[in-house]
Amino acid sequence: MNAGYVARRLLQLLPSIAGIVLVAFLLLQMAPGDPILALAGESGDAEYYAFMREKFGLDDSMPEQLARFASNAIRGDLGVSYTQGRPALTIIGERLGATLLLAGSALVISTIVGVLAGVIAARYAGGVRDAAITTVTLSLYAAPVFWIGQLALLFFALRLGWFPTNGMTSPSPPDTAFGQFLDLLHHLALPALVLASQQVASVSRLTRIGLVEELSTDHVRTARAKGLRESTVVWRHALRRALGPVFTVIGARIGYLFSGAVVVEIVFGWPGIGRLMLSAVQTRDGPILLGIFLLVSTAVVVANLITDLAYGTVDPRIRYR
Repeated sequence: MNAGYVARRLLQLLPSIAGIVLVAFLLLQMAPGDPILALAGESGDAEYYAFMREKFGLDDSMPEQLARFASNAIRGDLGVSYTQGRPALTIIGERLGATLLLAGSALVISTIVGVLAGVIAARYAGGVRDAAITTVTLSLYAAPVFWIGQLALLFFALRLGWFPTNGMTSPSPPDTAFGQFLDLLHHLALPALVLASQQVASVSRLTRIGLVEELSTDHVRTARAKGLRESTVVWRHALRRALGPVFTVIGARIGYLFSGAVVVEIVFGWPGIGRLMLSAVQTRDGPILLGIFLLVSTAVVVANLITDLAYGTVDPRIRYR
């Protein structure tokens, strides 16, 4: 891999993240409502409101607030939450693990299921299996994630009782570490499947399109002429060359996973940053919101960089300059 290309991509991270944070800061400033009223109530006097604004630095000009946030963020300080009075980074860190677990599990599930579905659809292109997979995946993609989540909750959790209705752990978790792990998986399964449902369609369709094209190339016909089994031809010779666009989509969908996690966390009572962000929006808690935007935007930009660099590993035909 070209070291110069990697260096250029790394240098592009900072302006990208800075631009996202700037837009988020400006949108937060232009949003209706007053965080001091949300924090102190509407029954206070002007002197108390002035004190609160000075305490949180809200009486400074917009450029001064932005410069202060940027300089503190570089040092790892995202400010103090207006509503909880604790460092925003600490509050976000307490919730981040739950969201990463949910989004990461959904990413793994959607990738594995999507690739498998795409391979099956490609091997039986134009047949009943191909049509069935296409119909199911596109239906899941078209349905709103909150609607899928509510249906899954009503049917699988409330009606069948297969999964818990909310939370990340049981009120009385098992005593053993292995039992606690199984309890966590039990709570994680349904929200992760719901969050992954919309991503399966994109992965499966791209896998199918790329694999159908690769199965008609000369090198695949040569492999078949050598007497190799069809499964070997598909998985070892054709699939790797067809996965390049799939990796690109997976990296681009990480942002959608985080946004979808907000809805899924609310439906299933999952204690992640999605529910934290919702409460921060309602109370105009600027440090929490900007901290979440910064972390999520950084994750998306870094994920796209890793995806871009991994493209060449998956497809040897790609050369970076």
